[in-house]
Amino acid sequence: MKKILSAVLLFALTFGAMAQTRGLPDFTELVEKHGAAVVNISTTQVTKGRSQQSPLPFDEDDPMFDLFRRFMPPQGPGRGSPREFEHRSLGSGFILSADGYIMTNAHVVDAADEVVVKLTDKREFRAKVIGADKRSDVALLKIDASGLPTVKLGDPSVLKVGEWVLAIGSPFGFDNSVTAGIVSAKGRALPQENYVPFIQTDVAINPGNSGGPLFNMKGEVIGVNSQIYSRSGGFMGISFAIPIDLAMDIQNQLKASGRVSRGRMGVIIQEVTKELAESFGLSKAQGALVSSVEKGGPAEKAGVEPGDVIVRFDGKAINSSSDLPRIVGMTRPGTKVQIGVWRKGSGKDLELVVAEMPADEKQAAAKAKAKPIEQSANRLGLVVSELTPEQRKELKLSTGLLIEDIRGNAARTDLQRGDIVLALISKGVTTELRTVEQFNRVLSQFERNATVTLLVRRGEVQTFVTIKGLNGGDK
Repeated sequence: MKKILSAVLLFALTFGAMAQTRGLPDFTELVEKHGAAVVNISTTQVTKGRSQQSPLPFDEDDPMFDLFRRFMPPQGPGRGSPREFEHRSLGSGFILSADGYIMTNAHVVDAADEVVVKLTDKREFRAKVIGADKRSDVALLKIDASGLPTVKLGDPSVLKVGEWVLAIGSPFGFDNSVTAGIVSAKGRALPQENYVPFIQTDVAINPGNSGGPLFNMKGEVIGVNSQIYSRSGGFMGISFAIPIDLAMDIQNQLKASGRVSRGRMGVIIQEVTKELAESFGLSKAQGALVSSVEKGGPAEKAGVEPGDVIVRFDGKAINSSSDLPRIVGMTRPGTKVQIGVWRKGSGKDLELVVAEMPADEKQAAAKAKAKPIEQSANRLGLVVSELTPEQRKELKLSTGLLIEDIRGNAARTDLQRGDIVLALISKGVTTELRTVEQFNRVLSQFERNATVTLLVRRGEVQTFVTIKGLNGGDK
């Protein structure tokens, strides 16, 4: 019995020692050293409206007002006296320099009439917004102070998935709250966020954390906490941070000129799926598929064509379509670069001069209308008609068929009535479509289980749509 107890005691001591050396990390020293460089940011936005006149003997700020207001008839439009309303919000930030430059998110200070920065020593300063870039969600502030504590900056490129990271911020206004987790993924592309390769973590981030720093275990800032993925509005285990190297490039431009200059090449792209790769003769799904080229833009001048797959830009591999906007955006306007494209089964190198992206891009949408002359569906399940000469002139098209109805396998795609089918692609061969008869003749050459890709125009935007499997058409 004594031997058993001794063995158990020895195991407990050994396990305890291992737990001490291999257990959870200790964040206390990191927080003590760098927590003072994290700030709370509060903003105020003033909007004008009309307060509703009420016969109630209560002021609108009185708790009884809301209770009795429910039983009163609604006031008519335009009634009430003019009144200003204050909207307040909270966020976080961190001090970059001892003389008062602070980084936060652009959405934290967006449309704010007043920005107040509160330090950990309870001092408060009104901040000036030096500049904000909505595309990257980075903003630079300045307060009139000196001798401030600052953060150290790290290198996100050496950050590893699974590595411990820590966030400090003000969730729901609770100053200098500390949360920790691991890096879940790197280089995440989010919808409508093509210019940032986000760091994904499972660090608890909530409203108020936005703009705060994400630290590695060395106490270096490697990201700016920016977004969460949530169905409830609160933290659900997935949060995203802007890599600090990208954020610093943005802040350098904001500090120098108050704005950010980005490169552009004038194309609309989409992801290369496995089916699209097969249609274009690629050995694997990679690159950015060009669905449309801007007339007179840098890409057209360089010789880029719809249907090209961009696999390399300025010596950098384009593995996913989300890589291209980020790389092009970070290229200085006026730079001459080499791009590699896959076209009709072989590679081709082109030379392109990067242009500058406008501050606010707007795309016009045009509607195509045509009189249907073919009411039966083809083997793809599409009812198509030929464009009239007037419509071709209006849309500036020499080819294309209008989709009148969508049936069969095509109904499971993103195709819509009113789309114009410009071309059919299969195994790297592109066929421009001019007549309904020609379209049906081309489709008759494929087997039932064939996969084909269509080049489709919707308004001013072109895209590629893949349809798996053909049927026999309407009988």
